Amino acid sequence: MGLDFQYRAGQTPLDPDEIEGLLIDSIATRGELDEFEQQNIEEAVTWALTRSFKKEQVFTERFVRQLHKRMYGDVWAWAGTFRKTEKNIGIPYWKIPTELQLLMDDAIYWIGHGTYPPDEIALRFKHRIVSIHCFPNGNGRHSRLMADIIISKLFRLPLFSWGAADLVRQSETRTTYLQSMRAADSGDIAPLLSFARS
Repeated sequence: MGLDFQYRAGQTPLDPDEIEGLLIDSIATRGELDEFEQQNIEEAVTWALTRSFKKEQVFTERFVRQLHKRMYGDVWAWAGTFRKTEKNIGIPYWKIPTELQLLMDDAIYWIGHGTYPPDEIALRFKHRIVSIHCFPNGNGRHSRLMADIIISKLFRLPLFSWGAADLVRQSETRTTYLQSMRAADSGDIAPLLSFARS
């Protein structure tokens, strides 16, 4: 395949086997790939935000996988499948099911006990799931949609604005987003809380 993968800051490089999972042979540039992925993601957003969900449904491995497959299944053969390789971010791949279950159990507890305000619950979940890095790629966009589902469907509050910009392309907004994620890595969730509503 002649596709030239130039990665932006904060993106996870794909292994050659993962690149072979591209389902659309006509894609020749990163821009074309971004367009096909965006179309697939928009369909998944429509699906997710036009349905009702309960926390017992959202906080399951099945739902996490299903959402990723809906977001990327028209573009990547491995969509909805946990990664089987090590990446520049995330836990060892063999720990993914266990760590994801711990996160989902924590989220159910946070909601049930009002441990944090709604925005913070959604964003702590978003931060931890992207830190686990369940999938070969698309983890950032997947984690943001999960946060949007949590805040809008479980708490019935407005969707996050995420800086009101495209966070895939390199920009000042993307830089601010990545800085807020690094602050959360260090235990400071406040910048991410602020960014998500900016």
